[in-house]
Amino acid sequence: MLMQEKLDAHVREIIKWHFSPETGSPFWLDYAGKLGWDPRKEIHSYRDLNKFPWFEDEWLRGGPVGKWIPKGLAGKPAYVFETGGSTGIPKSRVQIDDFRIDYENFSETLPEQYFPKGSDWISVGPTGPRRLRLAVEHLAQHRGGICFGVDLDPRWVIKLLKWGQGELAERYKQHVVDQSLTVMKAHDNIRCMFTTPKLLEALCDKVNLAKAGIRGVFCGGTEMTPSFHQRAVEELLGPEIYFAPTYGNTLMGLAVHKKPDPKDNWAIIYYPPAPRALLEVVDPDEPERVVEYGATGRVRLTTLTKETFIPRFLERDECEREPPCRQYPWDGVRNVRPFSRFQTKVVEGVY
Repeated sequence: MLMQEKLDAHVREIIKWHFSPETGSPFWLDYAGKLGWDPRKEIHSYRDLNKFPWFEDEWLRGGPVGKWIPKGLAGKPAYVFETGGSTGIPKSRVQIDDFRIDYENFSETLPEQYFPKGSDWISVGPTGPRRLRLAVEHLAQHRGGICFGVDLDPRWVIKLLKWGQGELAERYKQHVVDQSLTVMKAHDNIRCMFTTPKLLEALCDKVNLAKAGIRGVFCGGTEMTPSFHQRAVEELLGPEIYFAPTYGNTLMGLAVHKKPDPKDNWAIIYYPPAPRALLEVVDPDEPERVVEYGATGRVRLTTLTKETFIPRFLERDECEREPPCRQYPWDGVRNVRPFSRFQTKVVEGVY
């Protein structure tokens, strides 16, 4: 079956689930009553999702979060993960197993030579109400290891920077690095790491990760640029450590990287976890229109799982549209970065 046929069949399954009175969530069942048409009868393909209005991020701010839990999953233990929140009310996504499924799928893309099964992990990144902590922990467990972590509140770092307290923000970053080094010295089975670009730089200023036993680094964050990609591979880590850049967020899941190729000039190329989530690159002024391959545009997200249905959501990112490749026969994105029209408002902190 062709990719498009699989995707369209998946869309029909998800629409039926979220808009059936027996299985749908209170939010979408209530929303369907205001549409004036039945999504189960009108949506037959991925392109038909354009019949929906734009998904508004304000819908995800505040409660009751139970409105997002599908009736078909009622009674299962649920988690609430937040995104944003440096100013105002954060957006929330309720999940049951999505974070586990996303990271189990991601696990299949990691080369075992550098991310050995049975090895322990360290997660040097955001904690608290973010899905990342539990997701990396599950990734380690899924691969037969244990995950060690640190305490890190990125919202505090952002506040310090907004207050002009750059020195205190730097001290806090060093506090996170010190925690990490202490854990790594105490547990010599740690071979794999998750961290962000800024924290990876700070760690490499203090220790040679290869000599410390690290063999694979999974890295994500808004500061992931082609120049950092090259520096991470050639200078910070070297040939003994595999560098796996990713693009992910609470609403989408995890987009995986295409293996670096010299002809890509160190561009960071990601492919979303289709059909569970799709990314399109659209004209910022006409977001209904997908740009040509190689052209720059704004990221438009659609999430399609039984736990979460998010159609046509305009992200706060921009990038270039990337054509399908042999490993991932669907559109990808190249060199994701904060949406330029928002740049003056964004403080990235430790990402």
